[in-house]
Amino acid sequence: MSDPYIFRPITFRSVTARNRIMVSPMCQYSATDGVPNDWHFQHLAARAVGGAGIVFAEMTNVEPRGRISAGCLGLWNDEQRDAFARIARFLKAQGAVAGIQLAHAGRKASTARPWEGGKPIPPEKGGWLAIAPSPIPFGEGYPVLVEMDEKTIAGTVAQFAAATRRAREAGFDVIELHGAHGYLISSFLSPITNRRNDRYGGSFENRIRFLLEVVDAVRSEWPEELPLFVRISCTDWMEKSWDIEASVKLAQVLKAGGKVDLIDCSSGGVDPRQKVNVYPGYQVPFAAAIRSRAGIATGAIGLINGPELAEQIVANGQADLIIMARGMLNDPYWPLHAAKTLKATIPWPVQYERGNIF
Repeated sequence: MSDPYIFRPITFRSVTARNRIMVSPMCQYSATDGVPNDWHFQHLAARAVGGAGIVFAEMTNVEPRGRISAGCLGLWNDEQRDAFARIARFLKAQGAVAGIQLAHAGRKASTARPWEGGKPIPPEKGGWLAIAPSPIPFGEGYPVLVEMDEKTIAGTVAQFAAATRRAREAGFDVIELHGAHGYLISSFLSPITNRRNDRYGGSFENRIRFLLEVVDAVRSEWPEELPLFVRISCTDWMEKSWDIEASVKLAQVLKAGGKVDLIDCSSGGVDPRQKVNVYPGYQVPFAAAIRSRAGIATGAIGLINGPELAEQIVANGQADLIIMARGMLNDPYWPLHAAKTLKATIPWPVQYERGNIF
């Protein structure tokens, strides 16, 4: 196999990635006041040096109360922007496309970091009030939420636009909107978490309105020549909830709007009662369905750790990108090692060429 599909370049608008391997946004819970630091630099830099085509900074929140934890990243001020600029410059200098995922945690905000238990933290203990489309707690032990009125919705949309401007100024090449896993955008989409009876709730068209407004706001600050991705949960893994049919329909709407370039096809995270059958590539059928039925590029994610499986997915036309998380935590140089397995010839960093002997 001299020309594996996952090592072929791919272009979105004016941006070309050297291969089809994308480092998934992965929360590190290690920021102070939302500012990225040396930990974030080394985490992302290692994956760019390791040969990934696109390297995404983790879920980066558009306001302080949009953070999952106090250790999460933000892009609501210029100090954060300037710290990100250093990271973006280095990623691009290593030949990677520099991406950033913009988000708001919504009803899943104000929790302890995972290694500190991950439980919700109330305001009287240093947390903050979380907002959501409807005041439905995420799960047992979570507080009742502040239901967003239309003024708050409009203000949040504007915060996405402001964060986009800072992402542009920091030098990123691509933005992804986090519309999955029960965070704010996702909780507007799902009928499990959206019980509103105004123009943001009820029908499918109303429930997708917030996402469409965020897309428009982001595009108002994001250059036409740069791509925009959207991550969604393709199913809630529950009955009478958001499912693959709704996801295909949403992807068709986004495709028709001409402002979104790829759907990052994840799933779940909306309700702790979900029942998920997890196995390598378990979410690939979602990417394949959306790609074929909506005619929009997709990224496949979900325990795609082996080079052969990754190659099969792209070669068979099930997805355009392979999006990796845990595999990249395990091996920052996964692309270099996968190329060896698939007999692809790709350059190593000149500083590391002596290691290319196995």
